Amino acid sequence: MLLNIPLFPESASNMSRQVDYLYFFQIANLLFFTVLVAALVVYFAVRYRRAKSPKPEPIHGSMILEIAWSVIPLGISLIMFAWGAVVYFHFNRPPANAMEIYGTGKQWMWKFQHIEGAREINQLHVPVDRDVRVVLTSQDVIHDFAVPAFRLKGDVIPGRYTSVWFRATKTGTYRLFCDQYCGTLHSGMVGDVIVMNPADYQDWVATRAEGSLGQQGEKIFQQLGCNTCHRSDSQARGPNLAGLYGNPVKLKDGSTVIADEGYIRESVVNLNTKIVAGFDSVMPTFQGQINEDDMLALVYYIKSLHSQEPGGPVKTSPNSTEVPGANPPVKLQ
Repeated sequence: MLLNIPLFPESASNMSRQVDYLYFFQIANLLFFTVLVAALVVYFAVRYRRAKSPKPEPIHGSMILEIAWSVIPLGISLIMFAWGAVVYFHFNRPPANAMEIYGTGKQWMWKFQHIEGAREINQLHVPVDRDVRVVLTSQDVIHDFAVPAFRLKGDVIPGRYTSVWFRATKTGTYRLFCDQYCGTLHSGMVGDVIVMNPADYQDWVATRAEGSLGQQGEKIFQQLGCNTCHRSDSQARGPNLAGLYGNPVKLKDGSTVIADEGYIRESVVNLNTKIVAGFDSVMPTFQGQINEDDMLALVYYIKSLHSQEPGGPVKTSPNSTEVPGANPPVKLQ
């Protein structure tokens, strides 16, 4: 009985073929030069063996040969570099309309939050033929989010936000692994990415929604008293958060940063590092007071702020499907 062991993982994403073609090109070059060098070694060993070797004559080298064995490998290396760079930049530039899901790595499980409110552990449900951006962080140590069928791999780092994106091209269930050793039960930190038809996915989300991620974030925003300082009137003691995400922020030291997920998180837990111009450092730190799941909800809520009432806290529209202020806007439905 033959074992059913595939040579390569199944190809199930828009990027998997690009990665495979680059990999096959590298393997072909490796095999070609391995065979070429081995054949030349055997040929010269036979041709110039001691018993019948002719008397050697002095040679002064060949400029053509030296140029050839320098230029040809250099050209092949540059081709692989440029090809790999194109694939790398494609992997690291998610489409503007990508659907967003938030994930947390924890010893030893994966936790995911959908913006509609559904939560899941060690499973990630996504629709087929839809760009999906997964914003990731770790609650403890460095993990690594890897889906071989998608040729996808990304570090998950505590205290920082990283992201990966993919577009699944076939429905089915695909294995999710942690590819970074993270402790004694590292090998058990596995899960499944379940790719569904769009209609089935919408039904699945609707039956598991427990209040949208924005509503969860708004509740945390109010519990922490953020709405008492981040106002639009003269009583404001903190910067206006409406339309913050994706835009440049001028700091007190004269520098400028882009307000992404990492900046928002850092401003909550380590606020003294980047103080906004025109404001003093009066905000208390919330380091250790918010777990990573709640922090993701809070960050999402701040991303979605787009309107506010005069003299009141910033608000969001409950039916909004975009993150205003994003550059360009990010679709979330």
